[in-house]
Amino acid sequence: MNRIKDAFDKKQKNLLNVYFTAGYPSLHDTVPILQALSAAGADLIEIGMPFSDPLADGPVIQQSSTVALQNGMNLRVLFGQLAGIREQVPDTPILLMGYLNPVLQFGVENFCREAAAVGADGVILPDLPLDDYVAEYQPVFQQYNLRPVFLITPQTAPARIRRIDELTDSFLYLVSGPGTTGGASTQAEGVQEAYFQRIEAMQLRNPRLIGFGIGDKASFQKACQYAEGAIIGSAFIRALEGVDDAPAAASRFVASILS
Repeated sequence: MNRIKDAFDKKQKNLLNVYFTAGYPSLHDTVPILQALSAAGADLIEIGMPFSDPLADGPVIQQSSTVALQNGMNLRVLFGQLAGIREQVPDTPILLMGYLNPVLQFGVENFCREAAAVGADGVILPDLPLDDYVAEYQPVFQQYNLRPVFLITPQTAPARIRRIDELTDSFLYLVSGPGTTGGASTQAEGVQEAYFQRIEAMQLRNPRLIGFGIGDKASFQKACQYAEGAIIGSAFIRALEGVDDAPAAASRFVASILS
């Protein structure tokens, strides 16, 4: 089963991938938010595994991780919360996004076993070196049917892009420009367009989603001109700040992007 491939086969264009931090705003919001996002029409869902030093994340996601950790979230709690999630969310691809250090502390094979047991489809670890993945972790990822997702930036060399494309059977995460998540891109639009067109011209086998700096319907639609879809994280986290009903806020947010 490859729910990620199925999602792209089903829709092919304008796919919405929403990121949120497990255990935020409150510890037990993880599953209700996940269910609400799926029901509202999110095509893929990334669950952030909070970490104390999230290098690729901007201040919004960093703060949500801090709150989630203070709430008591960790990998063991997360896997416990996700047990049985496929009974409520059978088809929407679920990806776990975070950093290598907590995964190493948990144990890579233990992590993969637990992730597979709850029905996760893929893993995004931005600080996992490609060579280390191939040399040390690829067999265990494959054993548990977990698909890695690697980030591509405007500076990524073509040879590395093709290698990434060969190593995964999910999607390619195109970072829109330099910087961390949640900020406006510092790339001029013409430079962005040239970058996206260059990737498209490579005729890679995996579909592409654009992330970083996508925060509303207009930026989502713009990104979808150059890829199969886009990823929204920080803007959704902001939409959860201070709300009394996180699942309702999730539903409203998805509607604001797709309606």
